[in-house]
Amino acid sequence: MRAIYEFRCKDGHTNERYTDSECTHISCLDCGKKANRIVSAVRSKLDPISGDFESSTRKWMKNREQKLQLERKANS
Repeated sequence: MRAIYEFRCKDGHTNERYTDSECTHISCLDCGKKANRIVSAVRSKLDPISGDFESSTRKWMKNREQKLQLERKANS
């Protein structure tokens, strides 16, 4: 399976490459030395509307209700 992986060489250069999952090292794009694949943190954002995160869902509902009230006032 192909995906984007991060690789780091001994000089500390970090590069991303779209490659096969079996690939464990590449040539560094900056210095040409061997760069090994590293495990990097995944960027994610929790969905407050799903209901799985109650405090976020309550905050969203409160903000939404306030916005609706302001819109109703403006339209009256």
